[in-house]
Amino acid sequence: MNGTDAPGGAAPEPAQRCGLVAIVGRPNVGKSTLLNALVGQKVSITSAKAQTTRHRITGIRTVNDTQFVFVDTPGFQTQHGAALNRTLNRTVTGVLADVDVVLFVVEAGRFGLDDAKVLALMPADKPVFLVANKLDAVHRRAELAPWLKGMQERHAFAEFVPLSAKKDADVQRLLGIVKPYLPEQGWFYEEDALTDRSERFLASEIIREKLFRLTGDELPYTSTVVIDKFEEEGNLRRIAASIVVERDAHKGMIIGSGGERLKRIGSEARQELETLMDAKVFLELWVKVRSGWADNEEHLRSYGYE
Repeated sequence: MNGTDAPGGAAPEPAQRCGLVAIVGRPNVGKSTLLNALVGQKVSITSAKAQTTRHRITGIRTVNDTQFVFVDTPGFQTQHGAALNRTLNRTVTGVLADVDVVLFVVEAGRFGLDDAKVLALMPADKPVFLVANKLDAVHRRAELAPWLKGMQERHAFAEFVPLSAKKDADVQRLLGIVKPYLPEQGWFYEEDALTDRSERFLASEIIREKLFRLTGDELPYTSTVVIDKFEEEGNLRRIAASIVVERDAHKGMIIGSGGERLKRIGSEARQELETLMDAKVFLELWVKVRSGWADNEEHLRSYGYE
């Protein structure tokens, strides 16, 4: 009897597939939007501000016999100034060593110096897909052919996938293309798992997203959120969090006139957390000044940076 035959002539069970898929690219190419679309629910925060994602975030999608474990990475930092930037870059290179497939995300039709710096990190021994995102922003598709030819000369990509992360049909197509590249092995997580991150971690990320969205370009990205208290009482979550900034002026920006902006950050974060956790959320926010935290390795570790 060969190894694929089931006893008694029954049809063999389909072999499970499971693997790690890294999503990499320079800041603001749409990596977090793509991760959320691939998972089918929000697990990574998005903002027009560069450097929104700072941690490895795992999103999980199980489709029939296949479990995709996606690892979102920070946008690779080409300005190596602060300790924060060096930490983010270590995270990216660490992820690439562990995965089965790499999705190298660029904006369709564009390739700049920052993209080239990320491409230089791609492992030679792993399948790397060129994911040309924001296809809906390309008005003349004919212009993509010479661009693609140039990209193929830069790297031996295993696949080329033009898409818009906002179109479900495109996202489903990408899942289908990734599937055969994943090893045949048992799943890492339960079938209904969406992320390996805790509710506590997701709370800090959602607050940070609202912070960046509501302060726009006024606030430097050297601001972070620390969860001081996270308590579960049945269907209630009591959360107290500190927004950490480097200067008193930044504190004023976040609080806003009469405290209005801080109230709005809290209100929008609370509403989204209630939806995400399917629970009632009581949220308290404070703003604290810690000068130089982004260039202090000890502070970075205490705030959860790897």
